Amino acid sequence: MFFSKKSKHGAIVDEEALAWHAFSAEDAAARLETDSARGLSTAEADARQARYGLNRLVGKGRTPAWKLFLSEFTNPLVIVLIVAGTITALLPDHFVDAIVIFAVVLANAIVGYIQEARAQAAIEALSRLVSVNAAVRRDGAARRVEAELLVPGDVVLLEAGDRVPADLRLLSVRDMRVDESMLTGESVPVAKGTSPLPPATALAERHNLAYSGTLVTAGHAAGLVIATGNRTELGHISTLVQSAETLETPLTRKLAQFSKLLTAVIVILALSTYGLGLLQGHAPTEIFLAAVALAVAAIPEGLPAAVTIILAIGVTRMARRNAVIRRLPAVETLGSTTVICSDKTGTLTKNEMTVVRVEAGEVTYHVAGVGYAPEGGIERDGDSVSIASEPALQACLIAGVLCNTARVRSEDGAWIVEGDPTEGALLPVAHKAGIDPEALRAAVPELDAIPFASERLFMATLHRVDGKGVIYLKGAV
Repeated sequence: MFFSKKSKHGAIVDEEALAWHAFSAEDAAARLETDSARGLSTAEADARQARYGLNRLVGKGRTPAWKLFLSEFTNPLVIVLIVAGTITALLPDHFVDAIVIFAVVLANAIVGYIQEARAQAAIEALSRLVSVNAAVRRDGAARRVEAELLVPGDVVLLEAGDRVPADLRLLSVRDMRVDESMLTGESVPVAKGTSPLPPATALAERHNLAYSGTLVTAGHAAGLVIATGNRTELGHISTLVQSAETLETPLTRKLAQFSKLLTAVIVILALSTYGLGLLQGHAPTEIFLAAVALAVAAIPEGLPAAVTIILAIGVTRMARRNAVIRRLPAVETLGSTTVICSDKTGTLTKNEMTVVRVEAGEVTYHVAGVGYAPEGGIERDGDSVSIASEPALQACLIAGVLCNTARVRSEDGAWIVEGDPTEGALLPVAHKAGIDPEALRAAVPELDAIPFASERLFMATLHRVDGKGVIYLKGAV
């Protein structure tokens, strides 16, 4: 993160990293010269945009096409072919032979380049798809802007289901919880507040900060942008990843060893053939062509292309399963993995919860289906039930829908929850019983609510049903 203060010319300037969690909300706003009630003016936001740049992660940049293409000629076997083709081209009346050799080399390079370029283009296309909007206060009014246009000092408004667009010092909070598993590994959403914390507080315990890329699962808040782009905690991780040393995979290591060994054997055989031919009195040109023919025939020029194609197929299959492979050889490394070390927080799970049993009116009901898809049914003693004849079950499911801030929606054939996974699990079970959550919410709108808090251990909502006020509550017994 960075510290900003006013210079003698009135401009915002960068300084050393500062513990923003140790300042009060008022001090943080004052240091960034922001009116927390009105936010920045459009003119000031534009000025800071010019100074700090866009709120996006900046990587190493794309490898130039020419460099990517030339890298296909670094294999030892390919180098032997190039040398053989060059010498053959210098011999009289053997230009066609040289063209054939170079054609093989060029075809191999083109195939490899196309596959590498496709993988690189796929990564860039995915990054362009992640376009996030943010609600922000500008000129005293709330408006939505692209997240990449945020600048230090902006006041961002967050609600359940929002992705935090930058690192924020929270100014006001109402029972907000944030899923920070991508940074801390803890799968349980963290409750947020606004009180200042000791400067030495660990990152995972800075409850008055919200970090870029994390997900708001409940409540709402207003936060002050304190870091954007590569200055965010997510940006620090990105920088570390880019600076990591690129290691050889088992496949590339074996191919390199095989290529060196085969190259040495082919060169020795070619030189031996040439030497024996000279000793037997053959013409130097004739025996040289024979040695070159032997070398070219022994080189598996299709091997690099075949390996590249196989790896590209693996990348494509992984992409269909929502896994993006940045480097082709990594596919083979994944296949060679025998042990995965992970902590116990469940960060390798799908983070989905499913209701499998309901206890209502001293009766146990079993629910079929997994995940958030509304597929399956509800059974009692092995028989399907209708909620019309089960008033206790009906009341229980209605309470789970109305006393709930989550939403479940279908996207590209997959069901996705917006909000807390536990609350999201209460919606599909209602759908399986024939209750449309959105239609019910529209028919019985929420009048007021008491959000969940760790001190109360419950959430309650107020509704009007048949002219009477009804409170639905869920939480600890």
